[in-house]
Amino acid sequence: MATPASPIPAADPADPAKPNSEIENYTIPDPEPFISFAALKDRIRHHYELASDYYYSLWGEHIHHGYFLLPSDTKELAQLQLIDLLLAKSSLPKQSNVLDVGCGIGGTSRFLASKHNCAVTGVTISGRQVEIARRLTLEVGGVPSSEADGFAKIGEGEVRFIELDAEKMGEFFGQGEFDCVWISEAMSHLPNKQLFFDNAFRLLRKGGKLVVADWFKNEGLSEKELKDDISPIEDGMLLPPLCTQADYVRHAETAGLKTYAEPFDISKQVSKTWDISWALIQNPALWAFAVAQGRDGLAFMQAFRAMRRGFANGTFRYAVMVYEHP
Repeated sequence: MATPASPIPAADPADPAKPNSEIENYTIPDPEPFISFAALKDRIRHHYELASDYYYSLWGEHIHHGYFLLPSDTKELAQLQLIDLLLAKSSLPKQSNVLDVGCGIGGTSRFLASKHNCAVTGVTISGRQVEIARRLTLEVGGVPSSEADGFAKIGEGEVRFIELDAEKMGEFFGQGEFDCVWISEAMSHLPNKQLFFDNAFRLLRKGGKLVVADWFKNEGLSEKELKDDISPIEDGMLLPPLCTQADYVRHAETAGLKTYAEPFDISKQVSKTWDISWALIQNPALWAFAVAQGRDGLAFMQAFRAMRRGFANGTFRYAVMVYEHP
């Protein structure tokens, strides 16, 4: 990848809504008319096929929020602290058989295998992400199994990566196959949330855990708040309508799952992620790439500012939660 050019002067960190003057030169056409959820999934797949290498170069192997506990926390430490929080909330035993849904380039999957001795199957809709995840696994010393199961030994655990639409996981894997279904910041992309919870119930053994970290809209928002803060996030991040935390609780209960750890809102502790992200994307080369991708590329980049504004206004939330198969 080419050496990044000199950064564009950053937006005012004290005012997340204040635009960067050069970035504002890029105007975004009105949202495209909704066609179908299948078309939305195609756009999501296309996005990750093109952008995953950029994610890795800017953000590292853990492409998720950081849980910032101290002002001195680096983004790398904060990302690991989010995984540790989920492990603490779920009391997930070591050597568990884990399905990591929306695994990205495999950072969490490798962590659970190498640090928690788990057997992890990571699934993503993007074939490019599978390629990167497998390469990074080998680079950190993963040893491919002699079996034809696709696993690679890493530490005391093992990991494999499969290209799979998450909505088909209930058909692909066996009933009661997993001790844990882990999904971090991926369920918000899924059009049919109830189907996901139903599939998780089917794939978990009795006593198994569904571990969730995700983005949410706040309860009781006005039409103006939805239009100003939430719609730009849904548009730019290729999301179907965002849910509230209470919506996920209802979906889980409908599927037959029981709440193990109630929604724990950590919006304040993760919002710094988007201050860092906004600084990272002040790069003309990255904006040139976005322009080349057309409307979706520009809307994605502009959504970073909407994320900061939503966190600042309290309209956009982040929470972790855990459910159990009774």
